[in-house]
Amino acid sequence: MFRTILIANRGEIAVRIMRACRQMDIRTVAVFSEADAGASYLRLADRAVCIGPAPTQRSYGDPAVILLAAEATGAEAIHPGYGFLSENAEFARQVEEAGLAFIGPPSHVIAMMGDKIAAKRAMLAAGVPCVPGSDGALPSDPAALQALAAEIGFPLLVKAAAGGGGRGMRVVDRAADLQGAVALTQQEAQQFFGSPEVYAERYLRTPRHVEIQVMCDKHGNAVWLGERDCSSQRRHQKLLEETPAPGIDRDLVRQVGERCVAACQQIGYVGAGTFEFLFEDGQFNFIEMNTRLQVEHTVTEAVTGRDLVQAQIRVAAGESLPWRQDEITSTGHAMECRINAEDPVSFAPSPGRITRWNVPGGPYVRFDTHMSAGDTVPRHYDSMVAKLIAHAPTRAEAIRAMDGALAELQVEGVLTNRSLHRRILADPDFRAGGVSIHHLETRLAHWRGETTERLDDRRVG
Repeated sequence: MFRTILIANRGEIAVRIMRACRQMDIRTVAVFSEADAGASYLRLADRAVCIGPAPTQRSYGDPAVILLAAEATGAEAIHPGYGFLSENAEFARQVEEAGLAFIGPPSHVIAMMGDKIAAKRAMLAAGVPCVPGSDGALPSDPAALQALAAEIGFPLLVKAAAGGGGRGMRVVDRAADLQGAVALTQQEAQQFFGSPEVYAERYLRTPRHVEIQVMCDKHGNAVWLGERDCSSQRRHQKLLEETPAPGIDRDLVRQVGERCVAACQQIGYVGAGTFEFLFEDGQFNFIEMNTRLQVEHTVTEAVTGRDLVQAQIRVAAGESLPWRQDEITSTGHAMECRINAEDPVSFAPSPGRITRWNVPGGPYVRFDTHMSAGDTVPRHYDSMVAKLIAHAPTRAEAIRAMDGALAELQVEGVLTNRSLHRRILADPDFRAGGVSIHHLETRLAHWRGETTERLDDRRVG
């Protein structure tokens, strides 16, 4: 087992990794930028090292300074968390070549699954159901492009092969718009991802976003740990996640979970991973795999009672998986609300100093954060300041527990989206379960039209 792990990340996920390491008696090295120099959470690490100025490309996103910090502190492994360099195949390769352990899958697997075309081919070969679409990059010949589009069927979605985060995607409703849409998406793909390659899939109009959590070791063992419904999204960014996914047949989930495990074994996957699907008309359709720990891993931990971060560390150190598939059970229902420092109406970021920070508690509540009163939310990074998790015997009880916890949460000095989450929980369609990925955007448009009502008092939230 590792003696020292460097955490190549910041904020809430850095704290989560520190806690897992403390339980395993592993020393931690936290890295921080100049913008995070005064952050109180850094005191939780055994050692903290400044790695550069605020801009991501000169600190948290710079492989060279991360590796230099690991060498200087004697770290034997690097945990990338999520975001930043967590799915950067080149960084993982450099970690491997430096003789350190990368707490995640091998670099060549990250590269394969980061290429959406290669990932889809691998999943089809493993029997994982996929969205109908092109087998490879779109042809440059206009006639061949139109023929392929007609075969897939309109509407279709043109996507960047190296894309992610909701960028590099464009819906095309008719053949006349296809050529221009492909050209624009290629430009975006080159700009954001460094590759102009794009492909196409059938556009599903009202799907749900449902994902399967897996964990694999270096000895060919793999398990799946249930599914999560992440359909409450704004601009392709998740706001609220839950498990189990309401109203989906358990046998169907099991069948897809088993295929995900088989795919992992086929491609030599190691560590935590998530298969993301669009679910529509009773069918799972694979869209991509996240080769890292997810923000919403907390709800899976709640219902399974399994520590996914500790498991990541153990398999990276060469240990066998700590559980068999028949030992994975799910109890109750769990939800996670992402608490962001942003205006709940305009969604503009709200950086600044937190002057009040009253956190919720209770038997069904977990609150993951790196913030406390007096801390500053920097303007340079993602606005998420906490994750609020509620776990209860039933979905209805989980909703009530979550709403009560949100009512207890009091933050001043910055704005948060607390009131938006309470409104989502009160929405009748959400309470019924099974909303699509477009539902929240539709509701937001309706709520903005209510000129006489605001989401909540913006000063406390």
